[in-house]
Amino acid sequence: MQRKQYAVIGLGQFGAPVARALSNHHQEVLGIDSCEARVHAIMGEINHAVVADAMDENALKALGLRNFDAVIVSLGEQTQASILLTVILKEMGVPKVIVKAHSDVHGRVLDKVGADWVVYPERDMAIRLAQRLATPGVMDHIDLSPDYAVVEMIAPQQFNQQTLGKLNLRAKYGVTVLAIKHGDQIKVSPGADTPIGEGDILVVLGDKHGLDRFNRIIS
Repeated sequence: MQRKQYAVIGLGQFGAPVARALSNHHQEVLGIDSCEARVHAIMGEINHAVVADAMDENALKALGLRNFDAVIVSLGEQTQASILLTVILKEMGVPKVIVKAHSDVHGRVLDKVGADWVVYPERDMAIRLAQRLATPGVMDHIDLSPDYAVVEMIAPQQFNQQTLGKLNLRAKYGVTVLAIKHGDQIKVSPGADTPIGEGDILVVLGDKHGLDRFNRIIS
């Protein structure tokens, strides 16, 4: 995996876990926060952490943020500050600015001022929780577009010891099994002769209608 450089501005409930997760994936991470306690709390868990005012353009330039692969902005409910900071970062030449939004209106403004990627962690988590509660067999659900998604699910009991060819899921539901996890082993792009064992985890790609039909047989 290519090692990249990321800066995380705002080390609160969203920013700090993102910084730690990137570091755990062996990426180089710089954490920035105006709160000295937050900076000290994360030292030793990421490569660098500094106390700085996110709205001080000279301080941000001194940190060399334009040379980072991406900057993640997580300023909590500070709507105006996150919008202004997005403008500053893009004017500085930061190639990718990812910003946490707390409302649709906030997100639309961030899009307008140049944010490359707007994320809604609370909303997305709520949607994923509802999907898991509504479809107990589904372990995870990732939307690729308004029409297509990837789901991770426990293979239903009726699939046990049947091959993908016999199940013919693509013809019946329009879904494709991308991978099968059996214990610690993962088989990517399994063939038609691949059997499904009890407790196997399936990674399935399909359009929303096909996945809805497919989910009904495992729920």
